[in-house]
Amino acid sequence: MNWKFNHIDFSVYPYYDKSPLGIFCNGQKTSITIWAPTASKVIFRLYDDGFKGEPFEVFEMHRGEKGEWLYELEGGFHGTYYTIQCMVDGRWMDEIPDPYAYAVGVNGRRGMICEFSLTNPPGWESDKRVLPAHYSDMVLYELHVRDFSIDEFSGIKNKGKFLAFTEEGTLSPEGLKTGIDHLVEMGITHVHLLPVFDFLTVDEAHPEKKQYNWGYDPLNFNAPEGSYSTNPFDGETRIREFKQMVLALHRAGMGVIMDVVYNHTALINHSYFNQTVPGYYYRQRYDGSFSDASGCGTEIASERAMVRKYIIDSLKFWAEEYHIDGFRFDLMGIYDLETMKEIRKVLDKIDSRIVMYGEGWAAAPSPMDEKFRALKENAPKLERVAMFNDDFRDALKGHWGNPASRGFASGQTLNEESVKYAIVGATYHPQIVYNYVASTKWAWSLSPRQSINYISCHDNYTFYDKLKLSRPEATLSELIRMVCLAGAILLTSQGVPFLHAGVEMLRTKRGDGNSYRSPDEINLIDWSRKAMFWYVTRYFQTLIGIRKKHPAFRMTNAEMIQQHLKFSKCYMPGVVAYELGENANGDEWKHIIVIFNNNPDPVIFPVKKRTWVEIANGLAIDEKGLSRHESHSVFVPPVSMMMLVAD
Repeated sequence: MNWKFNHIDFSVYPYYDKSPLGIFCNGQKTSITIWAPTASKVIFRLYDDGFKGEPFEVFEMHRGEKGEWLYELEGGFHGTYYTIQCMVDGRWMDEIPDPYAYAVGVNGRRGMICEFSLTNPPGWESDKRVLPAHYSDMVLYELHVRDFSIDEFSGIKNKGKFLAFTEEGTLSPEGLKTGIDHLVEMGITHVHLLPVFDFLTVDEAHPEKKQYNWGYDPLNFNAPEGSYSTNPFDGETRIREFKQMVLALHRAGMGVIMDVVYNHTALINHSYFNQTVPGYYYRQRYDGSFSDASGCGTEIASERAMVRKYIIDSLKFWAEEYHIDGFRFDLMGIYDLETMKEIRKVLDKIDSRIVMYGEGWAAAPSPMDEKFRALKENAPKLERVAMFNDDFRDALKGHWGNPASRGFASGQTLNEESVKYAIVGATYHPQIVYNYVASTKWAWSLSPRQSINYISCHDNYTFYDKLKLSRPEATLSELIRMVCLAGAILLTSQGVPFLHAGVEMLRTKRGDGNSYRSPDEINLIDWSRKAMFWYVTRYFQTLIGIRKKHPAFRMTNAEMIQQHLKFSKCYMPGVVAYELGENANGDEWKHIIVIFNNNPDPVIFPVKKRTWVEIANGLAIDEKGLSRHESHSVFVPPVSMMMLVAD
């Protein structure tokens, strides 16, 4: 088949504006609606099995008025598997689940008819979302489902499964909390899960094989991944166990952020989109070939009416059926601005506090002009949609693509303006000289809630590994001080802190900078490191506690930051200091001084003469205070934060 579509005006394709497409059953009837305007025939098949066997019924669907194909069955058919097949331009396409498939069999090759009320675990009807009053109230923790529990010594029985999140009381061999208890102990408010929809590359039919993937290779956007369930052959099991995971996290006081990857599909010509309406769902170059801003072979044409409808219907389904608390958009810079605005409106109708954030960039050029896309420079055009602050990341650890590059935490001096920019969450502040900020020259964030502050994530090296590469001469104790310094900046800065799982125990991937399909031995969270680096874990835990208790570190708008956060005028290379004054954001602490020193030697730094309580000094930290003294200067240890509160 010719896969060039530049001669086609997709805007003339009919728009189906009724309820979501797909298959729905209520116990008495099953309705099927497929959008395939270019098809001349659509066949619907029913199967007893989601993997093998011949169909027991075959139906020819009926054409509707807006490109839809319809069929209705008497009876519920819950648990019955199905496929569709379209004839386009006189040729039969692949036999597939419909693109909207809400439940699937093993490896996602057949859909499953599902009455969702039958999949609810006990207590589901009373489940409540965990939503922030302000984005800056969140502490995000990015996790891969398998990494979380697969370690031999995690103490978790359901290793690599959704159900691992339901296990309480799990301990490492050293007797320290693991699993969900560790998340509670740390004070995490929202767990960001790497892709948990059905993805392509892990063979669910053979769980005994050694196989791994992050999951950024979507197959079925609306069904949970089967390899994370205890029985991938049963389409109902993965749904129920996913809900059990969400329920357990909600009951533990944590929200669930879902990583969504609508920007591309794993399959291209044989994707379920292309096998239903060839070409329509993807952008094309002038020569008719698929454009590739995702770097994975395609990019979604979010601006087309039925593509936008698909994305919105899918997000609405996850939010309503699975009680998801928020969405992280992979390569959000591919999406058009109008689609992102419409998503915000639709989610607001469910709950205006549902979280939206994403990567404000693409992986490669797109035929759509940048001014129309959800890029970081267009953040001011997106209300209540946050973006990853890569300026924050690079200021603290150096350039992500250069292992030798250093940032403030790894000892780079003369980048203090970049750190100040990070501290205010990429908002405008009159004391910042933007021409001296290394990675940007303007305040792209209108509000601290738009800035997702991070040092590391699943991409590239773990923070500990990056430090080892950029500072090969550093001792372990020096590396630990760097990790704690970076954590201190992250968790006291304005904006939304985002932690890569395991950073609090110096997580390593043994120098692997792109572990998307590396084995468990590389990717797993090694729970023995919690005992090895317990004082680092405790440092992060205490910082989170201070942040949650003291709203001065969680100001809600740029004007408040400008009013209450004043940077010190005393300049020293490798030192950044500021004061949070006048009970900032209603804080019980009237005056707070924070000093960051990245020098290998201590510094003596001037402060206003009064009685100060030391909250943090070196690697020691205590919200109730370490000591009390009256002074007009303080001794700040090397590579550390000092925090003082006026008595």
